[in-house]
Order: sequence, then C-alpha cells, then structure tokens
Amino acid sequence: MKNKLTTFLVVVVSMLLLGCYPQGPEFTEDLDIVLTNFEDEYEFSSRNTYAMPDKIVKITGNLVEGDEPKFIPDATATLILSQIDKNMAELGWDKVGVDENPDVLLTPAAMETTTIYYYYDYWYWWYGGYYPGWGYPSYSSYTTGTLIMGLIDPEIIGANGNAVIQWSGALNGILTNSYDASRVNKLIDQAFDQSPYLKTN
Repeated sequence: MKNKLTTFLVVVVSMLLLGCYPQGPEFTEDLDIVLTNFEDEYEFSSRNTYAMPDKIVKITGNLVEGDEPKFIPDATATLILSQIDKNMAELGWDKVGVDENPDVLLTPAAMETTTIYYYYDYWYWWYGGYYPGWGYPSYSSYTTGTLIMGLIDPEIIGANGNAVIQWSGALNGILTNSYDASRVNKLIDQAFDQSPYLKTN
C-alpha cells in the first residue's frame, strides 16, 4: 500500500539525518524527527470510525515472493498502539473492528535503517603529509527505527489499483534498542498535534 506520499516521507527523513549528522548523532534524541503529510482534498471531518491491527509489521523482505512478515515485539507495539488510540480518541474517532466497515484503516509499520559514516583525519595531511599508519579513515554506524502511520480509505483506490494513503506520519529515531516510552509518546503526540485536520465532527 505504498504510494508517493510515504516514499516522500522516507526520503526526506533520510536526507535530514544525513544533513544534520554527517558524523553521526551525539544523543539518541538527535534522531527525533516527525513528518506528516496529507491529501488536502480529503474530508477527514466527515469520517469518524477507524480500525487498526494489534501488531506493527516491519517493512522488510518481500511478501510477494513469499517472505514471512516480521513484527516489532508485542510489548513495544502495545504501548505504541495505545498512544495512537489515545490521540485518535481525542480527535473524535471511534475505534471499531476491521469487519465493522470502518471509514478508514490506520496502518502502522516500522522500518529499520542502519547508517554507516566515515571520515578521514585530513589534518594529518596539513601537518606534513602521509606517514605509515596515518590518515586511515575512521568509521562507525548507528541504527534507528522509523514508525510510519498511514490512514487509508478502503473505498478509494488509485489508478494503479492500490489503496491511497490519505494521511502519513513518519516518526524517526523512536524505535531503538533502548525503548523510551516518554520519547515515543511525545513524538506520537506531536504527529497528531501537527495534524489538526484529522479532527472529526
């Protein structure tokens, strides 16, 4: 169910990270970025029910070729989904089962990215040229996880036959090895706070 909206968010997040931290982040919070986008012609206010899965799938492998889907740990997913539910309720949405004909489907997914960076100590050259053992590149890496949320109207199908994402939210840096609930909740809240058009009548 990918479309240009989601691709745009992922590309922008990657560019921002590379531009802001060419030699890697100093603190975990440096990776926190929240981006949202929406179809401005879609009338969110006329909808009021949504359905959401109880798991968060990882964007990995190829399901078309038979790869089994992978999910983030249930304990982490439960906390994230609960915070999403809280925000949706505050905006006036009612959660229903997927078999109850919801107005929209809220589809959370996770994407893991490993960034490898390296640099040369150019001051060695300035100091007097290359010497054995001098000037080798230093390198390191860090892994971050992006949470992508999408609202899909099951009755709207694009020209390519795929569902159209009416709203997307991308939260970078919150799915790391050390799960921090306060950071995650804050960024989820921010995604919805900067999307007031999601409020229903």
